[in-house]
Amino acid sequence: MEEFALFHFLLHINMRKIILLSFLSLGFNSAFAQSAPYWQQHADYKMEVSMDVKNYQYKGKQELVYTNNSSDTLKKVFYHLFPNAFQPGSEMDARLHFIKDPDGRMVNKVKQADGKEVKQSRIETLKPNEIGYLKIANFKQDGVTAQTRVSGTILEVTLAKPILPNSKTTFTLDFDGQVPVQIRRSGRNNSEGVELSMSQWYPKLAEFDFEGWHADPYIAREFHGVWGNFDVKITIDKDYTIGGSGYLQEKNSIGHGYQDAGVTVTYPKKAKTLTWHFIAPNVHDFTWAADKEYTHDIVKGPNDVDLHFFYKNNEKTTANWKQLEPLMVKVMDYYNQRVGAYPYKQYSFIQGGDGGMEYAMCTLMLGNGTLEGILGTATHELGHSWFQHILASNESKHPWMDEGFTTYIEDSALNELKGDKKEVNPFIGNYKAYYSLVNSGKEQPQTTHGDRYDENRPYSISSYVKGSLFLSQLEYVIGKENVDATLKRYFNDFKFKHPTPNDIKRTAERVSGAELDWYLIDWTQTLNTIDYGIKDVADNAGKTTVSLERIGRMPMPIDLKVDYTDGTSETFYIPLRMMNFIKPNPNPNEKRTVLEDWAWAQQNYSFTIDKNKTSIKKITIDPSGLMADVKQTNNVFEVK
Repeated sequence: MEEFALFHFLLHINMRKIILLSFLSLGFNSAFAQSAPYWQQHADYKMEVSMDVKNYQYKGKQELVYTNNSSDTLKKVFYHLFPNAFQPGSEMDARLHFIKDPDGRMVNKVKQADGKEVKQSRIETLKPNEIGYLKIANFKQDGVTAQTRVSGTILEVTLAKPILPNSKTTFTLDFDGQVPVQIRRSGRNNSEGVELSMSQWYPKLAEFDFEGWHADPYIAREFHGVWGNFDVKITIDKDYTIGGSGYLQEKNSIGHGYQDAGVTVTYPKKAKTLTWHFIAPNVHDFTWAADKEYTHDIVKGPNDVDLHFFYKNNEKTTANWKQLEPLMVKVMDYYNQRVGAYPYKQYSFIQGGDGGMEYAMCTLMLGNGTLEGILGTATHELGHSWFQHILASNESKHPWMDEGFTTYIEDSALNELKGDKKEVNPFIGNYKAYYSLVNSGKEQPQTTHGDRYDENRPYSISSYVKGSLFLSQLEYVIGKENVDATLKRYFNDFKFKHPTPNDIKRTAERVSGAELDWYLIDWTQTLNTIDYGIKDVADNAGKTTVSLERIGRMPMPIDLKVDYTDGTSETFYIPLRMMNFIKPNPNPNEKRTVLEDWAWAQQNYSFTIDKNKTSIKKITIDPSGLMADVKQTNNVFEVK
């Protein structure tokens, strides 16, 4: 019995040690997981491609050195084959058949036998020599053949050998492509007569990050990529001018407007083609466009950046492009000052003939519009260089971070160009569009993947407009100076790092000292709306009691202005309790009283003004108009 008791005593002691060590181990692993250093993958591309301008087909070779900086051992990799979307029966084609409001550029209006007009997918009508495709052959990993499988716009590669953490491997492949008749973004012979808009044209490695693989099929919009260095050689008929990503090497041998001043470029008489060699450092994309009728201008921008302009030689539009050039110098300077310095030495504005889309070191955009139209497009697309091509959040999962922040900075820049005619609130139109979406009942949370919105219009308003309001409304929440400082710190801390929604929120918290978890959750992850109202204004023994109510679910601090009958005014500020923050007075020259905070769970709130009701002319919630209150009829109380 004594030996048995001793055994149990020792067993009990050992079990306590095991449990203690297990807890210590769990704690260590948890701490390690929370403090794991930031990492990202890296992909260096070398490509040689030859373009046949007669049949719009191209052949190429690609060498890609891939660095696995993750702690995962990778047994597969994925590539995007974007041109395959432009084939009848593709997922992009299918979406055009079933979405209620298909992109007008991607459909034709067709009359049926009964006289009714229907919309027909333009992809559906493409002939075999008009479709897009990208065919892969001879895929090898470090010289050993690897197994590949094509599924729509995705190439799945089962590796010849696993890629261990913190190691490199080299992929080589051959590719054959056909440039589709332009339906959207990429393609040939578009409505403005541009021959080649070569975006998303090559086998592009998918992003792998802390969330895993992002091998999204190309269905509708937006991209996500791996940073690396691109070394690209393009052989094409010598009459074509190319503009796009990267710095042209041997520019004095190529000419086409790239050559140094005073240099005359001649080609061998028998030469039918030129080989253009571009190097693009530290980008996650490579795009180019080519046309025989491009005019090519170079203008010196801020910080010795060369701004290139490629546009069709057209008498009706040339004047607009010439006027655009000095304006974009001003816009780039504004972005540098407001967000951070553009890190490359080149940017190109290229007439691509289809809307506007941002790419590495360039944009493809419409060119035949009014000056106001091309200025707005160029300003927006240039803004993407900061938010998509330098910060590079995942615009498929969080399109509001890229499109919205770009819209915010675009509206700010265009307002700045107005000089003395600047608007106090340049975002008024965005607020109206957001209210329209809310009232339509078609709003979806901003956590919705960019491809999976029910309709295009709700996607656009949610991403561009509501995303912009995240920042303009943040000016209301923490003050404009804090938002300005937040943008600069966000850019500086997260450039070239693929930030997530929490990163912009935490940056704003670090800058301001406010707690903003509620703001990120309610605004981007729910359909909660803001609605505050003035419930009552009553005499109270020579003073005035103001009663307010929270009607919407989303909380907010409250700025309130009181205008008196004698022409004076003052403001009152009601902090939001869960923020643990008092915003700096947005109008230091105006008297402001900071009241007790308002807890969200309390739907009603009241305070007293030390004047009688008859001396009050008007009381206004949020005189700035920066709080997105969805029902503003109860935000103003006029004393009659």
